Amino acid sequence: MLIFLYLYFLHIFMFHTNPARVLKKRSKVIFMTGVIVALVTLLISLLFPLQYRADAQVLIISQSRYGVDPYTVVRSAERVGQNISQVVKTTDFFEKVVEQRQLGLDTSRFENVPELTRRQRWEKTIDASVVFGTGVLNVSAYHTNQEQARRYATAAVTALVEKGWEYVGGDVTIKVVNDAVVSKLPVRPNLLLNTVLGFLVGAAAMAAISLRKKNVL
Repeated sequence: MLIFLYLYFLHIFMFHTNPARVLKKRSKVIFMTGVIVALVTLLISLLFPLQYRADAQVLIISQSRYGVDPYTVVRSAERVGQNISQVVKTTDFFEKVVEQRQLGLDTSRFENVPELTRRQRWEKTIDASVVFGTGVLNVSAYHTNQEQARRYATAAVTALVEKGWEYVGGDVTIKVVNDAVVSKLPVRPNLLLNTVLGFLVGAAAMAAISLRKKNVL
């Protein structure tokens, strides 16, 4: 959307002589439209549950073989991490996480729902990504409650340490290097980003309307 608007206005300023004067004259209207759209976007975003994120990191250690250089070892660990980042979203891994009842996980949103719904909710709850050029895997968990987000992230990395060998084999060791830390503010939806985008889209749309009314286009 923003790319389209950028190309749209680039075309206007390249082939027309007076768009800047029109935009300056209508600047207050353009600004107020942007503010209104930004506020509407913010209100819509607030209708969705606000979720916190907890992050924990594990180190993937590939057993070094004789004659293998360190770079190859790190690349191997990175590939293993990429595989694990897909595995954490599966039903099998979900079961390994929720069976850790000692952590006090709130599993109510996964209960008494169809399998497809449970899978979709789990995919939105957990995420993992490899830190480029390393064997470090960042595991993130999302929840409307800060403590529950931390517990889910803790349960996920614990499951990887204790049972991750089922996915990667016995030649790989997984070790927790950073315990779960939860964000102080909600990260979903991204209220700041949505508000800024709403302002830009609203202002750009009104600017386009103003130029068209003045027969600049």
